[in-house]
Amino acid sequence: MSDPVDLFIIGGGINGCGIARDAAGRGLSVRLAEKDDLAQATSSRSTKLFHGGLRYLEYFEFRLVREALHEREILLRAMPHISWPMRFVLPVLPDMRFDSDTPTSRLLGLVMPWMKGRRPAWLIRLGLFIYDHLGGRQILPKTRKLDLSTDPAGAPLKSGARLAYEYSDCWVQDARLVVLNARDAAARGADIRTRTRVESAIRDGDLWRIETVTAAGQRETHSARALVNAAGPWVGQVIEAITSLDSTERVRLVRGSHIVVPRIAGHDRCYFFQGPDGRIIFAIPYEQEFTLIGTTDAEHDGSPQDPEITAEEIRYLCDFASRYFADPVRPEDIVWSYAGVRSLYDDGAKSATAATRDYVLSLDEDGPPALNVFGGKITTYRRLAESALKKLAPHFPDASSAWTAGAPLPGGDFPVDGADKLIAELRAAHGFGAMQAERLIRAYGTEAATIFADGPGADLGGGLTEAELNWLTSREWAQTAEDVIWRRSKLGLKMSGADIAALRDRLGQGAEA
Repeated sequence: MSDPVDLFIIGGGINGCGIARDAAGRGLSVRLAEKDDLAQATSSRSTKLFHGGLRYLEYFEFRLVREALHEREILLRAMPHISWPMRFVLPVLPDMRFDSDTPTSRLLGLVMPWMKGRRPAWLIRLGLFIYDHLGGRQILPKTRKLDLSTDPAGAPLKSGARLAYEYSDCWVQDARLVVLNARDAAARGADIRTRTRVESAIRDGDLWRIETVTAAGQRETHSARALVNAAGPWVGQVIEAITSLDSTERVRLVRGSHIVVPRIAGHDRCYFFQGPDGRIIFAIPYEQEFTLIGTTDAEHDGSPQDPEITAEEIRYLCDFASRYFADPVRPEDIVWSYAGVRSLYDDGAKSATAATRDYVLSLDEDGPPALNVFGGKITTYRRLAESALKKLAPHFPDASSAWTAGAPLPGGDFPVDGADKLIAELRAAHGFGAMQAERLIRAYGTEAATIFADGPGADLGGGLTEAELNWLTSREWAQTAEDVIWRRSKLGLKMSGADIAALRDRLGQGAEA
């Protein structure tokens, strides 16, 4: 059995890696085990938005929105390479309606019965005013009104909408956020182990005894003073089958599905569309040449492992987007699709509303402590990690205080408005084209200079170079082609089948994934 660590973390998604980074920076010894690749499940399958949750205001979730908006500003400064400001265009149509179970809808129906179920323009503007001022906005510009008959944002849309509001939120490279947290945790002493499955975790006196097995079949026994269950949609399974804790807490699984089509709009703004059923979707500029459309919100009854978008969800997203775009979005236009499963704390509500979307941290202290992490969202991952360490603080009195609020992630040590300068410097140094240089700075920030210090090396297709691949496999735990082209990047959208097969062969995978 290995010497005891302070924290053993199960799960290599954003919550697990965020907690690992925070804990390691406080001087705690940390070991993290992830059964697959970092960010392989939920944390690489989000809508890629770093936002306060505008729609949560309809549920009166002011604390949740305020925290997210505050974090949005903090993290923009910490990771200006993988997250950047984006303007959102919200067209206003006369027949827009609420989801019927929102508190705002019920209240409006009581006060003004003739408005029951409707989401009028004045109420949208009020919500955006609150959104602008609730979180102490400093970096991002405020909301403004658009005339879609003259603004370029109206060009791809049908003529029915004339009025729109444009507000601010942010884009984020979700899987890279996870990897950079893991890298910073490792730089501060954490032991990050991917493709290492936890088979059991039991209390043994004052310690946890944890049994793991790697993908290669190597078994090991670990000991830890505290256990953190950050397994995302598997959190309930870990409680029941791995730790056998006596807990009545449960999770609900919700599937969010997305489609990617060729670029629709000729600008860099995102669309926020509202449907007659009270639901919303986004249409987002994606990977320079595409538009990402999502998300659905459906109860998921199957395994969280590799969920797939359904034909019904594809049709729903296409029809929803086609309600707004002049050129219809058709299933045959889709170049890629993906689905992710989120875990929500099961509070007994009838639907997966915003009331269940805040994170819940449950500490079991019947012996050495076990912290179970339910829910969470990318925007508030850092605050979740701080809250987790606060709950565990009585067990680690010598740990230092919170520190992550002002600390940049690897490659993020430059101003929020400094990406263009780095792009120009990279182009001048290595002759990259504009789109290639932008992608690299948006992935690696100031570390791009280190990655390409000896030149880019061989071209492996789709913009992937030998130098970048070597960095990903030696510094970022990438082992397979899928790790490289669907999580560390989205180059799978641009590489040919032959390029992908050659990459698999280069990484020792052979012809099949």
